[in-house]
Amino acid sequence: MKIRKFGLAACAMAGLFVSQAANATEGGGSIYPMGAESFLTGALPPPGFYPLIYATRYSADELKNNNGDTIPLDFKVTAKAVVPRFVWVTGAKLLGGQVTHALIVPLVDLDVNVAGNGQGKSGIGDITVTALALGYHHSPSLHSVAALDIMAPTGRYNKTDMANIGRNYWAVQPLYTVSYIDPAGWNADFKAMLDLNFKNSDTDYKSGNEFHVDYSLGYGFASNWVAGVGGYVYKQITSDELHGVDVPNNRGRAFAIGPSIKYDNGKGMFVMLKWQKEMNVRNRPEGHAFWIKALYPF
Repeated sequence: MKIRKFGLAACAMAGLFVSQAANATEGGGSIYPMGAESFLTGALPPPGFYPLIYATRYSADELKNNNGDTIPLDFKVTAKAVVPRFVWVTGAKLLGGQVTHALIVPLVDLDVNVAGNGQGKSGIGDITVTALALGYHHSPSLHSVAALDIMAPTGRYNKTDMANIGRNYWAVQPLYTVSYIDPAGWNADFKAMLDLNFKNSDTDYKSGNEFHVDYSLGYGFASNWVAGVGGYVYKQITSDELHGVDVPNNRGRAFAIGPSIKYDNGKGMFVMLKWQKEMNVRNRPEGHAFWIKALYPF
């Protein structure tokens, strides 16, 4: 099943101001929720309409600077989200691949507390549209998807607020995913993404472009069950710009890993659970996240 991502209004740190001390990308957040994907991310199902649900809870109480040291600040951010994803696998073919489109509409609840001051927001975050995805089945075990996602600034945003559930800029994300599936053996998945961020017109701030990979590795230990590890690798590859000038020494970096498990009933329904801990973080919050991803086909 190809369920790639959902610009969750930067689920973990959506629009978070985070202070200039840890400001890799504007506010230290991203328009994509890192580590959202797990097993089966690169395998498209047969033609049809597939509603999926993601749910997550992210929490962080440390900010890391450019050296990876903790910034001495009383800080905590908690983000919860329920995210429906609607996937339409058409019967058409293009360049040998299954033509697919998708829509992601995140429902986000965000709380930010800094130095005794707090703010919370909830509502619809930044919507993601899969303009085009092409799915390939190279063998019964090996599958891949190439796609282009567009993130729209639909989430509520105010440049003077501590917490925002929207990023207030557009982004384009080309991506490529691969899944190796063996119900009684090794399973491996990765989704490589490049975030091309546009300028926030309210602040004249342009977040740098970001490269990141969601990954999973597991083993089929029983009928319909796979257990293993998963997480993400993240690196900001260009500097931020404020009023057209590069912001120095602020590029973000992070790595996350944790246990994951999947149950698949063999008839198209599956549920996945994952917990991941962030580490080796630079210029961003460092925390942990719990994920649930589920599909129950009609």
